[in-house]
Formats: sequence, structure tokens, C-alpha cells
Amino acid sequence: MAQPVHSAHPLQDNSPTAGRLPSVLLWAGAALGALVVVGALALWFHYGTQVFFEIIRTGFAACF
Repeated sequence: MAQPVHSAHPLQDNSPTAGRLPSVLLWAGAALGALVVVGALALWFHYGTQVFFEIIRTGFAACF
């Protein structure tokens, strides 16, 4: 009889760094998000509410 093309047991990566990349990417994204939030809060406290929103609005207008 013909044998199936795929094996019954898929190959697994058992190296020490096997599950590390998704975790590193998650932590890097979380750190970048935290940095953006801290930066926004620093601008808010330094310039005040009105100037903060003007800076954000002008930045969006310059991008688009």
C-alpha cells in the first residue's frame, strides 16, 4: 500500500531558543508602547493641555 506523504509526528524544534522570538517581540512592543505613553505624558506635563494638543494636531497635519 502507499504510505502517506506527511509523517504522523511533525518535527519539533527542541533548541534552547525555540520559543524565545515571540516573547522577545512581545516585550519589545510593550517597551515601545510604554515609551510612547511616557513621552506623551512628559509633553503633557511640560507644555500643558492646550499646547500638547496643538503639537499633536500639527504633527498629524504634517504627516498627512
